[in-house]
Amino acid sequence: MHNIDMDSVEMTLDVMKYALNRITMISPELGKPKKEEELKALVGETVTAKGIGGEKAFQLFKDVLIKATVPIDHPRHLAFVPASPTRAAIMFDLVTSASSIHGAYWMEGAGGIYCENEAMKWLVSLTGMPRGAFGVFTSGGTAANLSAMVTAREEWRKDENNQGEKGLIITSIGAHSSIKSMAKVIDADVLLVETEDQMKGQYLEEKIKSLTPHQRKRLFAVVATGGTTNAGIIDDLDGIANICQREKLWFHIDAAYGGGALAADSVKHLFKGVERCDSITIDPHKWLFSPYDCGAIIYKNPQLAKNAHTQEGSYLDIFKDEGAHGFNPSEYQIQLTRRVRGLPLWFSLAMHGTDKYKWAVEQGIKLAKLAGKLIEEDPNVELVREPSLSCVLYRRKGWTPDDYRNWTYKNHRDGFALVTPTKWRQGDSFETVSRFCFINPDTTEADIKAILDSMA
Repeated sequence: MHNIDMDSVEMTLDVMKYALNRITMISPELGKPKKEEELKALVGETVTAKGIGGEKAFQLFKDVLIKATVPIDHPRHLAFVPASPTRAAIMFDLVTSASSIHGAYWMEGAGGIYCENEAMKWLVSLTGMPRGAFGVFTSGGTAANLSAMVTAREEWRKDENNQGEKGLIITSIGAHSSIKSMAKVIDADVLLVETEDQMKGQYLEEKIKSLTPHQRKRLFAVVATGGTTNAGIIDDLDGIANICQREKLWFHIDAAYGGGALAADSVKHLFKGVERCDSITIDPHKWLFSPYDCGAIIYKNPQLAKNAHTQEGSYLDIFKDEGAHGFNPSEYQIQLTRRVRGLPLWFSLAMHGTDKYKWAVEQGIKLAKLAGKLIEEDPNVELVREPSLSCVLYRRKGWTPDDYRNWTYKNHRDGFALVTPTKWRQGDSFETVSRFCFINPDTTEADIKAILDSMA
């Protein structure tokens, strides 16, 4: 398997040809999933004792399997939080994999980690956090949020009165699902501030006052959101920071999606208070145009993260030697083994410069405003709320949840677009509505109009 022969050379050329073709494709085919039994019938057994050969396996992938996927960079993929990695970042993702760099310790990965850290310096500068703040690249927002909360909990448990206590976190119902998931992993409870709109400092204060004495003892962190996934809403970061500072609580911001907007001068003022957080999550694979998977966690005091995450083992002692000294990413987040996933971001930033990143992020915001204007002009639809960041919530007048679902599936089956419904809280109930999330600067006004016209 590890020999270099003519077959492997030809396979390499085939792969590079495919990659080049895909990188230069602005509007790839919008594939759709098939049931497992359908795929099995089409491709047969692929993992066998003797193997089926690279040529056949690659052909099956190109002819069948890739068509059962949805490309996240399609200009009419406006569901969830899509992505639009730059061509430079995609190319360097190939280089990253081919280079086989272990990114956990400086001793093995110094050159690659240095590049990651250059990109991280730019990310930190966007937040305005104080001198000494720094972070690492993770697999995504969930791993970043988890790393931050482990750090916060371990710092809280330095007080011997908190040892043996089950931690408590406060966030809002607009927070990302990973907050609840992460809390399960660390066996912490989550209390929700009852708003899907902006979590204001006043709401947080009221929630804290409602706690029992034992709950207040267990409370160690507050998670605010810097751009909710559902609607792009930014919490009252400055007001929340005031309360966390007064109450001595860890202040974490989940800006996995919205953090990219820190690069946009037009909306940066909406993040006032971000510089006061103890930790923040930003996903470059969302709105900073990196390939999956690339999240990031930044700490005001990285030493606290190092105290919480450094792993011990006789086989790891060598990394503490004088000759191995340097920045070790594994000491600041939950993963030991890691690829240098920040390298594609570094290369793209180095190639294009940060001004182009600012432009591309601003395009997402402009597209959201444009969509809002087109919705207001269309008699069939109406805005649910004003666009926020690059998210737009709107309703088709007279539609039921089934109408939205059927419309979504029809457009997807036709290979036209992927726009999915969501739910928006109205009083004590939830309304099904439609949602745009703009990331890709290649999305056009014509794309938006065509999608809205399909609702007529």
